[in-house]
This record gives sequence, structure tokens and C-alpha cells, in this order.
Amino acid sequence: MNADESSASVAELVRALHGRVPRDAASLLEDEPAEVVAAVLERLPPHLAREIAAHLPAAQRHAAAAPGPDTLPGSVGELMAPPDGVLPAHTTVAEAIAWLRAHADPWQITYLFVTDGDARLSGLAVIRDLLLADGGDPLSRIMLRDPFSLRVDQELDEALQEAVHRHYPIYPVVDAAGRLVGSVRGWQLFERREIAITAQPGRMVGVTVGERVTTPLLVAFRLRHPWLQLNLLTAFLAALVVGMFEDTIARLVALAAFLPVLAGQSGNNGSQTLAITLRGLTLGDIADVPLRRHLTKEVSLGAMNGLLTGLVAGAAMWWTAAQSGAPQPGLLALVICLAMTGACMASGFFGVAVPLLLRRLGTDPATASSIFLTTGTDIAGMGLMLALASWMVL
Repeated sequence: MNADESSASVAELVRALHGRVPRDAASLLEDEPAEVVAAVLERLPPHLAREIAAHLPAAQRHAAAAPGPDTLPGSVGELMAPPDGVLPAHTTVAEAIAWLRAHADPWQITYLFVTDGDARLSGLAVIRDLLLADGGDPLSRIMLRDPFSLRVDQELDEALQEAVHRHYPIYPVVDAAGRLVGSVRGWQLFERREIAITAQPGRMVGVTVGERVTTPLLVAFRLRHPWLQLNLLTAFLAALVVGMFEDTIARLVALAAFLPVLAGQSGNNGSQTLAITLRGLTLGDIADVPLRRHLTKEVSLGAMNGLLTGLVAGAAMWWTAAQSGAPQPGLLALVICLAMTGACMASGFFGVAVPLLLRRLGTDPATASSIFLTTGTDIAGMGLMLALASWMVL
């Protein structure tokens, strides 16, 4: 195979691999020579090339060079592909159209990226505008100046938040000096956004993003167990609060039956608030809402939910206390109603404050928030109920 045929084969394989899952893409390369495989992987985005290489036979995997440039883990550079459709600003519209017609894959080009003499991104030209412009006009006259771009070292979470309000098919990627170094397809960014959102439920209970059904037993144990130990330590704090009112529980036995009811209801309310706050952090919505307004809304929701559920729980307490001969069943019912309202208000507060505080401290909010939310809610709810019972009934 001569050089032209080899180049054409590589280009055809690159087109065929785009849009395929890594396992299927690797099956298309199994019969190709190692040098062709290496050339194909070099033209793919680094993250896709690495995933495909992991499914190749050992001989091909070792013969192929490590794909892509060095990039920071979790950065835009992981998704970046080499830029295509790059032309200098002095190129005329007629020259740009001729260049597009001669390109091997013109349908892969969405925009023309316009650069200055130092390879810095200075503009972006839409194909439609080429057709409507005069052939002698330079690209600098019809281009969109200073287009939105991503930085190669930018964290993916930050890039997702910036791109969520800009639904572009492709995003240019620049280095610290503003030089064009690559591009990222919009679907890749939004695929990562969906992965981040769907990973939240697992992280909220101490399951890391990297753990899968196929993760080995000991690895899964090592990833999960530390969070359970931390949860145990925080649970002791709630137990300590309950222990402080041991005499109250001994004299009002009916209260013991309603402790898990209170904890479960307020915990569920807090989990709802936490889920909304984490979603806002992931999508960047949290930056558009003042903190006081968000807190006020969630605490108010907690009060409304707590009052309505508290009325039902209070009626159940009144009936239980009356049947068991407990003193002052009406006051006990009022205690439950007030405690449920207060506990749900507290859980609404913690559902907002805990993830925001953890993020400020540099900790992943989705991983650790549920532990501290549960502890704070249990202490506030159980402590409030037992304190009210001691004050109002005994």
C-alpha cells in the first residue's frame, strides 16, 4: 500500500470510528497493521483513543503509540480533538470555499476557525456566511470576532457549566496564550453532563463514579467502606442527643415509636432539597439564584411540608397516646406537629448549606453531603421533639 492509499485508509477508518462505542470501534481495527492503528488513534480525541486501545489485542495495544498529548485528568483536553477547518484571517471567501471543496471530509467541518499570524483564535466563520459573501472578501470581514472558547486546562465541570447555556455543535479549545489547539464536539460535553448528573445518586451514598457492576469485590469494598465508617461516627452524635433525654423517653414511651417517623420524614425532605441543590451546582443554575433566596425557598418548603405531615403524625400520636394511657395526648400531638415542622425546616436549610459549604472547602458535595445532612437533620429533629416534650408535657 502506497502513502496515498495508506492516508486514505486512515481517514476512512477515522470516519468509521466516530460515533461508535469503544468496543465496536476496536473490532474494526483488529485486522489492521499496528502502524495504521497508531495513525488512526492519533487522529481521534485522546479519551476515545484510550478507550478504544483498551479493547485492542495486546500486540496492537503495545505497538501503537500512546494516543494524544498529555492533558490534565478531568480537563477539556481529555475530550479535545485536533482542530479542523483552520484558516488565516487574510484568506478570501473564494479561497476558503475552494479549500473546503478540496478537503477530504468537508462534511465534518461545521465552522471555519480563523487565526492570526501567531495562531491565536481571532474569529469563527459559518459556512452559510461564506455562500452569502463576496468571493473577494477576507474571512476577517465576515467572521464572528472573539468567539466563545474553552481552555485546554479547564476543568470539565467548569466547562459544562459554561457550555450549558450555549448549545453549539462544536467548541474551539485554546491554550493560555489564546492559540487554537483543538476542538470539542457539543454532544461530547453534554454526554459528560448527563454522566455527571446520573452519577450523583451513587456519590450521595458513598459510591464513586468509577465503580461499576463489574468492579472487583475488594476494590468495591475499599471504595465504599470508609464512607460507612464516617457515617457511623456522625450517627453517634445523633445517639448522644437522644441519650441526653433518656429520662423523657422512659416516662413518655410513645415518643420512642415516633423518633424513626420524624427522622425518616425530615430526612426525605432534606434529600429532596439536596438533590435540587446538587443539580443546580452541576448545571450552573445555583450561580443565577441569590443564596438567601434559595435558602428562604427551601426552608419555607420545609415548613409547609413539615406542617402538613406533622398534622397527620400528630393525629397518629394523639390516638396512640390515648390508647396507651399516656399523659396529655393532645400536648404530645402538638409536640409531634411542631417537631416535624421544625425538623423539615432544618433539613431544608442543611440541604442547601451543606453542599455549598463542602464545595467551598474543596470536597465533592455529592459524595459527602448526605452523611452530614442526615446527622444534622437527626440532631435537629430528635433534639427538638424531645426538648419540646420535656418542656411542654413533663
